[in-house]
Amino acid sequence: MNIILLGPPGSGKGTQARSLMEKCGLVQISTGDILRKEVAEGTPVGLKIKDIIEAGNFPEDDLIMELLENRLKDSDCDSGVILDGVPRTLYQAEYIDRLFEKLDKKLDAVIELSVDDQKLIARLSGRFTCQDCGEPYNDTYKLPAKEGVCDKCGGETFLRRPDDQPEAIQNRLEVYHEQTRPLIDFYSESGRLKSVDGMKQMEEVSSQILAIVAN
Repeated sequence: MNIILLGPPGSGKGTQARSLMEKCGLVQISTGDILRKEVAEGTPVGLKIKDIIEAGNFPEDDLIMELLENRLKDSDCDSGVILDGVPRTLYQAEYIDRLFEKLDKKLDAVIELSVDDQKLIARLSGRFTCQDCGEPYNDTYKLPAKEGVCDKCGGETFLRRPDDQPEAIQNRLEVYHEQTRPLIDFYSESGRLKSVDGMKQMEEVSSQILAIVAN
């Protein structure tokens, strides 16, 4: 099974993708994670896109698609994938349809996480992750049980993303609405779009998504 999760930055796509990985045995492909890895490793691509990402903008479509195609060719993707953070534009959506056909894969579902912008800004500006295992936390609704210690792995170093400053978040949302929102119409017209309330509790959102996947 191959799934696309749609929604603005911070809508919970990563969290829901990890839930699907555990429950359905799928592989999460987050272009955001791929890009940040390129930046952290100082690759030629990473050096090129570092300032773009930290300003809350998106790299050019062709670069994103090249990285995605390379990842989809890995053998661990044969059992099914969850695309998180891509497509962001109509060009990318059309490219992915062609790419899936080229790789003999089928797109089974497109799920939109619908959220409120202002509540989302508050959510994003408070999030942080464990440096060692990537477990997500938030100042408002999910702190470690023991202050300064990761619940999952016991790590004691936490990171906040540079692009989670309120100004960068606002810019990312504006870019999302301008470039990505038309995807809702694109997938709706082809009958592939399903929508869930992304502002619900994580467990309830997961239940909504699993119900869609089960059908």
